[in-house]
Parts: sequence; structure tokens; C-alpha cells
Amino acid sequence: MRMQALYKLATDVRSRVTAAVEQRHNGYSTFRSDRVEDRKMTGKWHTAHKHAWVYVSVATMLSACAFTPPWDSTPPPPTTIGTRAPGGAASNGVPAGFYRVNPGDTLQSIAGAFGQRAQDIAVWNGMSPGTPVAVGQVLRVAPPSLTPGATAVPTPGAPQPPSTAAAQSGVLAWPLRGPVLKTFVPGKTNGIVIGGRVGETVRAAAAGRVVYAGTGIPAYGPLVIIKHSDSLITAYGQNSKLLVQEGEAVTQGQPIGEVGQDSNGVGSIQFEVRQDGRPADPLAWLPR
Repeated sequence: MRMQALYKLATDVRSRVTAAVEQRHNGYSTFRSDRVEDRKMTGKWHTAHKHAWVYVSVATMLSACAFTPPWDSTPPPPTTIGTRAPGGAASNGVPAGFYRVNPGDTLQSIAGAFGQRAQDIAVWNGMSPGTPVAVGQVLRVAPPSLTPGATAVPTPGAPQPPSTAAAQSGVLAWPLRGPVLKTFVPGKTNGIVIGGRVGETVRAAAAGRVVYAGTGIPAYGPLVIIKHSDSLITAYGQNSKLLVQEGEAVTQGQPIGEVGQDSNGVGSIQFEVRQDGRPADPLAWLPR
């Protein structure tokens, strides 16, 4: 519903701006006196129309960001992995850790959607990597030794309720050695800001798999998200450059990006920890 409302708003704005511009265009056409004036009118019309389309495009992109943030394992497939309801039953008829194939899906696209490798999913399902999948086929998308639900992380932006699970100090390594410019405040912030020099190396806090690497959320700038387990995810925002790609396995301390700067020109990165889908204080996980 939010997506439709934002799209309708963007469309209405485009229609109104276009109508106003055309009205202005007609007015200029009626009263132009020579070719020079006509060229001025035409230039103004094209400039205004261009600005209208830029506004609509930005509004549409923002609505898309609000509707589908890349905080799940990777951008979600047409239907998501089965989520476990009370009593152990899957709410959509597919057990947790499995996925029902939809039209247009491939083994590679399904693997990417769940932060796995196509060859691993093929092995878990007794298939060869090149085997085509059939619509309606149910595939295991998590290791047989695990019974995960969807590892969903709340949308970045508004602070989320903090995790109440016990942190494990020293499990993570510092992604960047520098002063903590902003600390974690439950209910107010989702992570910390670490200061550094622009271009300095940002490193993976622990081994895992890159489930997102891109610029889909403007508030985070170039962003890397690493899944370490079914309950632990780390995020590294405000990079100036990304050094890893989605689906890539990383080791603790491996370079994943380079320090960028905030809106005030201060070199820094945003570092967040999500435990069981909720923000956790990164300082509780980092060595002191």
C-alpha cells in the first residue's frame, strides 16, 4: 500500500508539473514575437520538463527503497522463504529453510536471493548445478544441519527495538581503528560511527558471506552487509569505495571497502550489528 501511495503521489506531481509547463508553453507560443523569443520559450519548457521528470524519478526511487530495502539476506525473490509460525508450521506452506520455485527463477537467482552458492543448493537437493528448476518445485536453501527461518533485518533509518540477547564480547573485530564519534543509543540509533581517514581500509568484522553490496539506500551511501550466521549480521555504511561483491565469502579482517565521509566532510563509517533481526550495540561485540 505504501508503494502504491508513493507511486500515485509521484504520478500526480508529474501530471501537475507537466500541465503547468504546457500551459506556460502555450502562453509563450501565443505571445512570441520572433525566433529568438521562441528559442527562449522552448529552452525554458525543456528545462522545466526535465526538472519535473527528475523529481518524479527521485520520488519513484525513494518509494522503491522504502518498499524493498536490501536488509534481508539479499534482495528478496518473488516470494520469500517460509517463515516459521508458532507450533513449527510454515505460514506459507513451505518449511523454514526451503523455497518454492516461481516463474522466472533459476538456481543461480535463488542462491543469490538467500546468500548461498548455486552449487551448494544443488548438492543439498541432489541436483547438478546446471539442472533447470521447475515452477512449484520446493528446494532446500539452507544447510541440512540448520533449521533457519528467514533472516530478516528491519529497514534502516528509524531506530528499531534493540536486541535483548546476550552479546559476546570479542567475537567481532574492529572494522576500522579510530575514535567512536557516535555511540549506540537504544531506541535512538542503530549503530555507531567510527572516525577514520578518507580512503582508509574498512575490514570485515568476522568471516561470513556478503549478502549486499551497493548504493540502494541513500542514507547509508555505498553499503556492505555481511551475514555471519542465521542470527548475526553486520553492516558497513558510508564507504567511498566497495571492494567486495554480493555472494562473495569473506574472512575476518578482509578489506571490504574504503572510508568515505559524512555530510560534514568528516571521514567515517557507519557500523551496525543486527542480532536476531534487531539492532545491537556494536561495542558489546568488539574487543575493548
